[in-house]
Amino acid sequence: MKGKIAFEEHFAIPDTSEQAKPFAGDSGVWDDFTREIMDLDEERLEHMDNSGIELALLSLNAPGLQSILNADEAMNVAKKANDKMAEAAQKYPGRYGGMAALPMHDPDAASQELTRCVKELGHKGILVNGFQQIDQPDNQAYYDQPEYRTFWATVQELDVPFYLHPRMTIPSQARAYQDHPWLMSSPWGFAVETSTHALRLCGSGLFEDYPNLKICLGHLGEGIPFGLWRIDARMAFSPRGYRGLRPLGDYFRENFHLTISGNFNDAAFRCTLDMFDNDKIYYSADYPFERMEDASDWFDNTQEINDEQRQQMGRDHAIKLFKLDLE
Repeated sequence: MKGKIAFEEHFAIPDTSEQAKPFAGDSGVWDDFTREIMDLDEERLEHMDNSGIELALLSLNAPGLQSILNADEAMNVAKKANDKMAEAAQKYPGRYGGMAALPMHDPDAASQELTRCVKELGHKGILVNGFQQIDQPDNQAYYDQPEYRTFWATVQELDVPFYLHPRMTIPSQARAYQDHPWLMSSPWGFAVETSTHALRLCGSGLFEDYPNLKICLGHLGEGIPFGLWRIDARMAFSPRGYRGLRPLGDYFRENFHLTISGNFNDAAFRCTLDMFDNDKIYYSADYPFERMEDASDWFDNTQEINDEQRQQMGRDHAIKLFKLDLE
């Protein structure tokens, strides 16, 4: 399929490139991986062309700003990254756009940078890499907490999607993974950390206050569609602390949007299609942690959807979600 739109496509700047090393795989490929994640020119565009991707909305690599403890340092890096995305979009119009990188130490400062990104730089959405560490390594902030309501007010006012991207839990909170560090990263821990954060948003009353928020998750929803029926069923027996006024599944189906990024599997896709509105499922690749060609080879050929649905998920839904000026 030609003309696809992808929006979990990562890049790095010198300030953040070393953070990607634990996720690059075998150390022997680090030089190639570094080149790929920092490149915004011919090599990346060639992969896009080979995969039928017309437009990629770029995002800063994980954990990015969310692991920078000092607020001023994080904001400085954020502005570099956001400006770099805008430069790429200007250099290659119609091929790149930006997903704003935001330091989440101070909700009001994050709102100001988001407003700059949308109104001055033309960014189409936000991508934040999980919880924010603030001042001390063990100080984790999750965005369901009351102090972030002013930030969410800005997100709803600007009407841009917010992509909640994975990061690893911090070592002091990782006793369940002791002696099994492989569990902490993308094989398992990414989905556990991100799905828990997403469920916190659903259960916090956030979507009662801001019902028009659009939250994106990758990897076919980080496992939530598979567990959604049981979550709602068990909540009927143990709702202690739940602050939503409706079943959690209602908020998830209404306010969340899911991409196929990094989960190119018919069985998982079939479950997501069965449990979720098809008009909120999208194509993405997760480059360079996944190969664009692998994502497209699977998406373009899976028999779980017909060609009309493929066009909608690969392009049309994203045009609507991000209000893109594309034909």
